[in-house]
Amino acid sequence: MHKNTQLDDTLCVIPPETPLEGFASLAVPVYRASTIVFPDAATYRSRAGRAPDGYTYGLSGTPTARALERQLASLHNAERAIVVPSGQAAISIAMLTILKEGDHLLVADNVYPPVKEFAQDILRKLGIDTEYFDPTELSDLAGKFREGRTRLVWVESPGSTTMEICDVPSIARLCKASGALLGCDNTWATGLLCKPLDLGVDIVAEALTKYVGGHSDILLGAIVIRDMNLYGTVRNTLGCLGVGVSPDECSLALRGLQTLGLRLRHVGTVSEEFADRLSGNGSYTVLHPSFPTSPGHDLWRRDFKGSSGVFSLRLEGVPAEAIDRALDKLQTFAIGASWGGTRSIIVPLVIAADRHVMRSTETTTHLRISIGLENEDHLWTDLQQMLRSLQLQ
Repeated sequence: MHKNTQLDDTLCVIPPETPLEGFASLAVPVYRASTIVFPDAATYRSRAGRAPDGYTYGLSGTPTARALERQLASLHNAERAIVVPSGQAAISIAMLTILKEGDHLLVADNVYPPVKEFAQDILRKLGIDTEYFDPTELSDLAGKFREGRTRLVWVESPGSTTMEICDVPSIARLCKASGALLGCDNTWATGLLCKPLDLGVDIVAEALTKYVGGHSDILLGAIVIRDMNLYGTVRNTLGCLGVGVSPDECSLALRGLQTLGLRLRHVGTVSEEFADRLSGNGSYTVLHPSFPTSPGHDLWRRDFKGSSGVFSLRLEGVPAEAIDRALDKLQTFAIGASWGGTRSIIVPLVIAADRHVMRSTETTTHLRISIGLENEDHLWTDLQQMLRSLQLQ
């Protein structure tokens, strides 16, 4: 092989250093990496000392992920945030970090259903006992702590689908008195509308898939923490599980954050307006925390800065076939899992099988509504047509 060809092969692999002087962009660069290069052998040997914040391998994070984590931490008045592949991953990793064999977990009965599946299918096999409680009844929770064993209490406020607000500060006091940590799913509110760490929560989980991403095209979650020892332990759990995130997803979440405030204000205003217009009809019940009659409304006014775009209608005794026919006539709303994007979404949910304490029935259907960014008149016309199809309007 010709000498120059040998040199060219190496030049193809090793790019020249490019000066950044004079280059100032508003965008956070997308740093992709699996291998992290060290300046010398001694630094590589001592790489463990870079934990928990430093860079050692792609799984430990990139500057793109760190930028997102720092921004999320700031929004929550937190010390650290950790980005993970989904909201469910945030919850499961938090639980795997905190809980061990013989521990007792208390879970609010109105949480995101996959949280219960994780407790039943995974935690139970690890020797961790899970019990459910009504988060709107403090006495129910207080009576279920097990001395020396209850390690974690998990809540979601508003409750998934049924939208109850719980008294997080009072629950936090009960946890502290019993030596348990308190975790909270804050996806509905984001750090803009509620800051659970300020209310006494120890660990916050959010699905960035929804409002932070904002466009229904990424899967990401976040764990938000103040306690640095707990932070280091969570980072170690991620490393042991081999869990990392894509910098491209993080870049899209960073972009979504830039319009989060505007989007939340819009969808919150529209959701409150629509909920108010829909109220007063005896054929269904509107479930929205902004309603004075909604469970925990006074707590919502105290702990939240406003509404996001998700609320529900509860229908009693309406056949599934009739609901499906009405939903199939929607023109502007879409039907699909998740929420928080630019497109408005409605899904029918029968939650009886998912509840253990806060009972529901098989003949009760909740229509979960997520307001997006379409024209408000188009959305309202679509809702009215759907309800007329159900003979509920």
